Amino acid sequence: MAMSCKDGKPGSMDNGKYVRYTPEQVEALERLYYDCPKPNSIRRQQLIRECPILSNIEPKQIKVWFQNRRCREKQRKEASRLQAVNRKLTAMNKLLMEENDRLQKQVSQLVYENGYFRQHTQNAIATKDRSCESAVTSGQHRVTPQPPPRDASPAGLLSIAEETLAEFLSKATGTAVEWVQMPGMKPGPDSIGIVSISHGCPGVAARACGIVGLEPTRVAELLKDRPSWCRDCRAVDVLNVLPTANGGTIELLYMQLYAPTTLAPARDFWLLRYTSFLEDGSLVVCERSLKNIQNGPSMPAVQPFVRAEMLPSGYLIRPCEGGGSIIHIVDHMDFEPWSVPEVLRPLYESSTVLAQKTTMAALRQLRQIAQEVSQSNLTGWGRRPAALRALGQRLSRGFNEAVNGFTDEGWSMMGNDGMDDVTILVNSSPDKLMGLNLSFANGFSSVSNAVLCAKASMLLQNVPPAILLCFLREHRSEWADSSIDAYSAAAVKVGPCSLPGSRVGGFGGQVILPLAHTIEHEESLEVIKLEGIVHSPEDTIMPRDIFLLQLCSGMDENAVGTCSELIFAPIDASFADDAPLLPSGFRIIPLDSGKEDSSPNRTLDLASALEIGPAGNKTPDNYSASSGSMRSVMTIAFEFAFESHMQEHVASMARQYVRSIISSVQRVALALSPSHLSSHAGLRTPLGTPEAQTLARWICQSYRLYMGVELLKSSSEGSESILKTLWNHSDAIMCCTLKALPVFTFANQAGLDMLETTLVALQDITLEKIFDDHGRKTLCTEFPQIMQQGFTCLQGGICLSSMGRPVSYERAVAWKVLNEEENAHCICFMFVNWSFV
Repeated sequence: MAMSCKDGKPGSMDNGKYVRYTPEQVEALERLYYDCPKPNSIRRQQLIRECPILSNIEPKQIKVWFQNRRCREKQRKEASRLQAVNRKLTAMNKLLMEENDRLQKQVSQLVYENGYFRQHTQNAIATKDRSCESAVTSGQHRVTPQPPPRDASPAGLLSIAEETLAEFLSKATGTAVEWVQMPGMKPGPDSIGIVSISHGCPGVAARACGIVGLEPTRVAELLKDRPSWCRDCRAVDVLNVLPTANGGTIELLYMQLYAPTTLAPARDFWLLRYTSFLEDGSLVVCERSLKNIQNGPSMPAVQPFVRAEMLPSGYLIRPCEGGGSIIHIVDHMDFEPWSVPEVLRPLYESSTVLAQKTTMAALRQLRQIAQEVSQSNLTGWGRRPAALRALGQRLSRGFNEAVNGFTDEGWSMMGNDGMDDVTILVNSSPDKLMGLNLSFANGFSSVSNAVLCAKASMLLQNVPPAILLCFLREHRSEWADSSIDAYSAAAVKVGPCSLPGSRVGGFGGQVILPLAHTIEHEESLEVIKLEGIVHSPEDTIMPRDIFLLQLCSGMDENAVGTCSELIFAPIDASFADDAPLLPSGFRIIPLDSGKEDSSPNRTLDLASALEIGPAGNKTPDNYSASSGSMRSVMTIAFEFAFESHMQEHVASMARQYVRSIISSVQRVALALSPSHLSSHAGLRTPLGTPEAQTLARWICQSYRLYMGVELLKSSSEGSESILKTLWNHSDAIMCCTLKALPVFTFANQAGLDMLETTLVALQDITLEKIFDDHGRKTLCTEFPQIMQQGFTCLQGGICLSSMGRPVSYERAVAWKVLNEEENAHCICFMFVNWSFV
């Protein structure tokens, strides 16, 4: 910073206007800036005292230097962000222009085929000649003659590979498949990409185009590692690799996919994968099944898998100007739907499901890793993103293993008890137990030497999977048994663990601590803290806390074809990366591929039908009659570690526990169904209940009495208008009881947002849980003043949402709410200018 200097001294001021800094002073200030970019006045005085080279500079000038430095840093970051956005928009524009050209070609071809069809139809009517039918079919579907037989020689495999490449490119950039935009997906700079699904082609197919901030070779490397991003992929074995003359490679692969439910067998594929570079420098990875290749290399059938077919699919990866890659993904499958029960066939005949589970999953993985590379920071609990992602993959993989129960992993089936609704599997293999005992070696021997899995599937009618899963996540006490949770947590540790009998105690509370989430928040990893669990008589003296690692996905009601999952496993408080995990949980898969009429603002207040009276919570307006046809299949699987001599007892306990969960889920699903809600005329919106209107009037009258000013700016005196204005107030307003342990009974929309809860779940939150230690001490000090004086003002601070997220507020006001007889009804809190930290 070069500026005028009146007396010639370095760093001196010119009538308070300018100062010239020496290089040494600038270097010292830069060092201080990186330590503390925004020092207060005390800190600035301290800087001048500690750094003699700055002693002749006024504190005010130091303040101005830091202001200018922060401004330059902000401008630099903004310029860098705008350059990145510009590059992305340029690449997206190029991609959209290419897509537009492809669509124009497709339109031209459809117009031509339409004219061709009309001409031959007219000829057929005039001449009664049926020979034109074959020509029409040929023109419409462009059936190409079967290629000559290929053999397993290198030349034969190369011929198959080149043919696969040509067919893949015709789908990725040509018109070999009629693509239509996937429902609910709109391309744009912030979207995952351009996602399309097939219309009228054999099998199911999905296509996506997107931009990722990774180089083409890195993209190809990640996509080839399918088990790392496709949760349904069990394994990909490379059986043979052949280099080609053009610098590419041909690989023979055997791939296995997990079955999503207990009602259908798993799938496997015998594949050829061809990797090569095109003349324009693009990298291509294409695959196809060798299932129907005459005289080609063969792979015998593997039990219990059903051999499915992958039609020419793959990835076209082009380098993008300024870095990154433009990628086209095509997935084209025939899952042999004939092999599953008819009710499940929509899962295997839906291109939308394929797009969500495979095509879009690949793009999301690439975007996630690109973000981690560009922002290599620690995330939740000081963990690297890759470590948290690995924990999520382990949870998902462990749950899939439990659902499928493959014999080659050591699972064997136990006999049932006369009913076949719940399947019991046992696994005593060393490989399964090694993961359990690894973290608890510590010189002790593990008590548990076997794992039992109880699993079942059920058909659900007329309930949105995302809504049901959200309820199961937020209201664990509605279906879970705390003694079973305590047993599961103890069984994977050293030391004795007893089978739960009658419930000694219940849930003390559930705290959800966020760990990480994906870019689009379609999946999140969190730690569940179950407080005050009483498992044994000793625990009644000092209840203990239990921790669960939990993976949630498919919580968005508007995502079409999305599978909703809630998978969790007990975890030790040390929370090691290699902690033993025995995943259990729920998977809900929609069976109807059509988009349902739903509102993104629909909340989980449907729980009112379970335990709250007629003055419960609002009934979503968007539960239309069309949603009555919704069907989904839920798969439940719970794993337990146990001692081998207790197998029969644990099996009986697990069987009964899963049956009780099924009963609870059915009860919850009934309460969440639109038909059930419509039969409850008393379930009205909060703005329509007389009780809520009366409470709103009492809140405003009491505030005016104690504070001397109006709480609401609205001059309307109507009770309904007062409640509506209070409900939409920008500050968080909430009421709690006057009991020894105050719990919340009401909150406006801002209050629910701040606490990250709903009106029903609000009643499970105690006042002391939202404050930290300092806040609780302050509240205890001020509480007598509230009761005597009628109100108090609290300084700004930090409180916690129901999800454990810190919330800052500028100030808070608390006052007594008086009823018509001027008796204290409750206490109202108002948190002013709150925001998540």
